[in-house]
Amino acid sequence: MSVLTGAGISTDSGIPDFRGPDGVWTRNPRMADMFTYQNYMADPAVREQFWATYSGHSAWTAEPNAAHKAIAELDRAGLAVRVLTQNIDGLHQRGGMPDRKVLELHGSMHTTVCTKCGKSQPSQGVLARVEAGEKDPACQDCGGILKLAVVLFGQYLDPDVFSKASAIAAASQVFIAVGSTLEVHPAASLCVEAVESGAKLVIVNRDPTPYDHIAEEVIREPIGTAVPRICQALLQG
Repeated sequence: MSVLTGAGISTDSGIPDFRGPDGVWTRNPRMADMFTYQNYMADPAVREQFWATYSGHSAWTAEPNAAHKAIAELDRAGLAVRVLTQNIDGLHQRGGMPDRKVLELHGSMHTTVCTKCGKSQPSQGVLARVEAGEKDPACQDCGGILKLAVVLFGQYLDPDVFSKASAIAAASQVFIAVGSTLEVHPAASLCVEAVESGAKLVIVNRDPTPYDHIAEEVIREPIGTAVPRICQALLQG
């Protein structure tokens, strides 16, 4: 079984989504500029806004919620489950899923990378520099531009990561998409890959998605109650 998760699974942990009625980009469409690679690399002001926004972001202190924990309980119970997440918050791992069973399709906010020399480091050290007054912290080794190790608009997903995700989707008997608009590609295409390989697709999302028509079941119930219920049924099943 595979679970594809999007921003909606983390809203109960206090992390706002992007495209929902009260989403970050819905309320302020210009915020999307910060998440475009070309803008980020070309404009120091965009980077300053990005770091200022993320230095106090709720995701740093968020805790796993009932949905994260329910999925991890499937793994602890011995079910073969893999998580393919579009999220960068690391809450699946903190909720109990082993690192090796979580594929972070869009990277992780907990690591920062230099776009020039490639050096990686924990993001907390960079955030401390921002909080100390550095508006656009540069790599201390080469002076290059620092960026959270996440995929921005205009960047491609890591081909190795996506290849693994495709193989997992194709091998799934059940594929559950949780809290994703299924509008961001290529991650959303994993639903089609799973179904074409014979999986039963279950979509848990507040709003309609482009893939509802190929789903075995579409659940509009709140994620915080729907996912634990589904997981409990699988454990009993």
